[in-house]
Amino acid sequence: MERRSLLGMMAAVPLADFDSDSGGGLERLLKERAAQDLFSGTVLLARHGRPVLTRSYGMANKQSGLPNRADTIFTLASVTKTFTALAIAQLVEQGRLAFHHSAASYVDWVPADVTIHQLLTHTSGVGRPSVGPGMPGSPEWDSVQEFWDGMMAIIRATPLRFTPGTRYEYSNDGFFVLGAIVAGVSGKSYFDYVREHIFAPAGMTRSDFYTRPQVLARNDIARPYWTQRDGSRVDLTTSPMFLYMGGPDSGAYSTVSDLLAYARALRSGRLVGRALLDLISAAKVPVPGNQFYGYGFRDAILNGHRVFGHSGSGPGRANNLDIVPRGDSVAIVLSNYDTTIEPIVSQARTIMTG
Repeated sequence: MERRSLLGMMAAVPLADFDSDSGGGLERLLKERAAQDLFSGTVLLARHGRPVLTRSYGMANKQSGLPNRADTIFTLASVTKTFTALAIAQLVEQGRLAFHHSAASYVDWVPADVTIHQLLTHTSGVGRPSVGPGMPGSPEWDSVQEFWDGMMAIIRATPLRFTPGTRYEYSNDGFFVLGAIVAGVSGKSYFDYVREHIFAPAGMTRSDFYTRPQVLARNDIARPYWTQRDGSRVDLTTSPMFLYMGGPDSGAYSTVSDLLAYARALRSGRLVGRALLDLISAAKVPVPGNQFYGYGFRDAILNGHRVFGHSGSGPGRANNLDIVPRGDSVAIVLSNYDTTIEPIVSQARTIMTG
């Protein structure tokens, strides 16, 4: 395979109104990190809702020799939390629940003093620590229902880690509870609700909550490559760590184009009213890195510009979605490596806010 192919399939998209020096700097950074096997994935930058740079590097499936492309589907990890928060916001907009309500009003096994606000801001104390040893679930689950019931049973049996509302501690399980609330209030499964009320109206035609058999059967879904202690990388789909599917905290798959369509739909008011979007995406609690957490969105001020979105990470994945309202700019980084993408995200933010 020629060097160009090894580095990835680079879309011939002009930098348009981006500064040529900064755009060229990002391309050089991507090429360098790909050449050092530190990045594998796709990057998209857009301004005024229009893509101005799309680049892909590395392999989606090393065993089959399939490169990452602009239309490759990646697991989003915690970027999924924005969909869950948006689903809650839609139900609030319909008057079917409220942010200050007790979660126990909708999921009766949650302590009564836990509110939807606390679940959305990771201040509820619900669930297991999000980092550390231990399996997230059982590799024996072999259907959507087994997965959902199994995760709910684990969360129900887990005591609160702290008094609700007293501190911030990131909780994947808390977003699972929010998914259960979406299902209970809407009368649909969480997955169907997001498909029908977020993916479809946003035009996200290649996004879904793919199951393990679907991931293994398709050639357009990037395999997640998990970095080992010796520096080698293992296809996570061959490990017991790869569960039947993911949930409201980290289970969605998407492409850079679909995420751009999502950002457009958010900003246009198609998914939720603009005022409510501003409310859910705005700072609520401080988090490390001079950022804040809103309702399922991270929020920050960079170079005098507001930037909101979410990151996602885990074995074989490292992602980031940034939306800059001023200039209607979007930066998306999707990777099937768990090597840090911080230098890429930082450079993209400099371009978007510069």
